[in-house]
Amino acid sequence: MSQPKPLIDRLLQRDAEHEDAHELNEEARHNIRHNSMTFVLANAMQNIADQAAKASTVLPWVIAATGAPGWMTGLLVPIRESGSMLPQAAMQPWVRSRRTRAGIWIAGAIGQAVGVALIAIAAATLSGVLAGSVVLIGLAIQALSRSLNSIASKDIQGRTMPKGLRGRVSGLSTMISGIVAVTVGLAIRVFGGEDLSRPVLALVIGGAALAFVVGAIIFRGVREGEGDEVPTERERSSWVSDSWRLFVDDAPFRRFVIVRSLLLVSALAPPFVVALSAQRSGSSMSSVATFIIASGVAALLGGRVSGVVSDRSSRKTMIYGAGIASALVVIFIASNWIEPLITQWWWGPVIFFLLTLIHTGVRVARKTYVVDMAEGDKRTQYVAVANTAMGVILLITGGISSALTAFGPLAALAFLGGLGVAGVLVGRTLEEVSVGR
Repeated sequence: MSQPKPLIDRLLQRDAEHEDAHELNEEARHNIRHNSMTFVLANAMQNIADQAAKASTVLPWVIAATGAPGWMTGLLVPIRESGSMLPQAAMQPWVRSRRTRAGIWIAGAIGQAVGVALIAIAAATLSGVLAGSVVLIGLAIQALSRSLNSIASKDIQGRTMPKGLRGRVSGLSTMISGIVAVTVGLAIRVFGGEDLSRPVLALVIGGAALAFVVGAIIFRGVREGEGDEVPTERERSSWVSDSWRLFVDDAPFRRFVIVRSLLLVSALAPPFVVALSAQRSGSSMSSVATFIIASGVAALLGGRVSGVVSDRSSRKTMIYGAGIASALVVIFIASNWIEPLITQWWWGPVIFFLLTLIHTGVRVARKTYVVDMAEGDKRTQYVAVANTAMGVILLITGGISSALTAFGPLAALAFLGGLGVAGVLVGRTLEEVSVGR
């Protein structure tokens, strides 16, 4: 009589016969289940914290509630996203010099907790320009710390988990964070009242800091093993030229970076939807709760589905995601000339939900793709250089979209929608790297 599968195997829908574990050493193959569970729980705590202190949903309300200048809102997403990406190419020689990298992930989580705690303090006690400045400083600390998590996480995941499982692990942790976000959003909607309450915002963001700490504690249990290669002194000092050479000489990698840059429609469009909705519905805790719930439901649904489809074909998931996101942007732009629809309080949150749902799938897919397309320390280089390149591209794209807001948020949305269409076309040239089951 066959033994029932452990719960983590059932949740991940594991099929060991189809897992491509040839690149894992014997110790890693023995610990796949343990490491999968550790990754799911630790990354779920990180994702929960992200939901509770999200730059595109929660922090704009902090800026509004503290009376900080409105222009600071436009800096939130660029600081959060580019700050976590730009340093990674410079960091990767140092990361590769470490035979074990779990400590890097843990340090990143603690740093994120410190940054988010500063934001919670600003939300509770400060006002005006000072409050906004502390929020931006805390966000910058969080973003820079996040770069450690990003570069270490994908490398450790590649060492400890086989193809065919990595997307499911990321998806399940995202789904868990969605459940928590929906719960928090409902609680705020029920108990928060109509006034934009600074204590409630501070409490939610303080909970995010605590979640980062819990995630760091959980991640201490990962059974990583040690790497074999350590970069030479030349490699450590020539990261700029090495990064450029990788981009120029490695055609598959270069195509991935280009496609990823064109997928920014799903990342950068939601804040514009939030801003337009806030103009129409006003500032209240129920409005904040609505967007938190929408974000949580998107993570809950998208996390489960995107993990499965990304393991089948992360390439197709990215392509289809960009296409659907662009279509949603077009629909939202067109709706501005449909008077009964555009004035409805629920219309903005619905579009925001769908865009966030698609972005969840795109994010899981691109993470899975870059982990699957390389092995060993090559993966570390891919992740680091791709993220640094994306940090630069994000600043440029964010600057263009912000400049276009001089003509109205719809002009910025049109620009982002056009990027998504280009992403679909260029994405078709990517190689297939998934196991395809």
